[in-house]
Amino acid sequence: MVVSRGTKYYLSSTAWDALINRSHLYEFLVQEIKELPEHAMADSLLENELLPPIGSQEVWAAGVTYFRSKEARMDESKNSGGATFYDKVYEAERPELFFKSAPQRVVGSGDLVYIRKDSVWNVPEPELTLFINNHGDIEGYTIGNDMSSRSIEGENPLYLPQAKTYTRSASLGPCLFVPPSPISPDTTIAMEIIRSGKIMYKDSVPINKMKRKHTELASWLFRECDFPSGCFLMTGTCLVPSGEFTLAVDDLVKITIDRIGILTNKVGVKN
Repeated sequence: MVVSRGTKYYLSSTAWDALINRSHLYEFLVQEIKELPEHAMADSLLENELLPPIGSQEVWAAGVTYFRSKEARMDESKNSGGATFYDKVYEAERPELFFKSAPQRVVGSGDLVYIRKDSVWNVPEPELTLFINNHGDIEGYTIGNDMSSRSIEGENPLYLPQAKTYTRSASLGPCLFVPPSPISPDTTIAMEIIRSGKIMYKDSVPINKMKRKHTELASWLFRECDFPSGCFLMTGTCLVPSGEFTLAVDDLVKITIDRIGILTNKVGVKN
């Protein structure tokens, strides 16, 4: 389904990977909907549980792309002696890029994200997420929640895969936003964390606070990696709750990005 200017259109049956993994995706979709009947947009369409906008794509992530993120990582790692690594990567030519999730571990808006039972400090990380086609071109955007176990990562930077990659540790949605030109640098990311009806955290930041360009991150990722169906790349976060805060079961995380929508997830744990 394609939504344009408040109207929805149903495309002919097409596999998701084949649909989105193409050059000039925006122009393709504009042409596709020209001959299709229009359908009214239900107000509740994007408020219900939705599948994540992903097929067979891997999800990767960039770290320490905002100054606030660098400070938070240095603080969580100071006792282990690993703080200096985050300072160095923030200033380095080469960005931090890491594998975040296989598609089967990704959830969509309205679904559960998990915190690890063996971690005592867990946070969501709201991130503008790029969809990059197999040629390395940025064709669309979505909202990502990079769930992170800060106590595990802070214990030793080599534990990053365990802190970042586990069942339901990544959420994408509520849609794939395909604009005619790159997203505005004035675009704002906002996050709320709600517990028993009370707002525990609320803040926002424009993406122009990011140190690195989106095309720069995509270029580094595609240097030595092939992605036959494209990939998703989370671009880092600047919204970091204080060190006294950790997520709890049944918390509600709401991440909003201008023009893309709201990604909503409740917190749970793996049985």
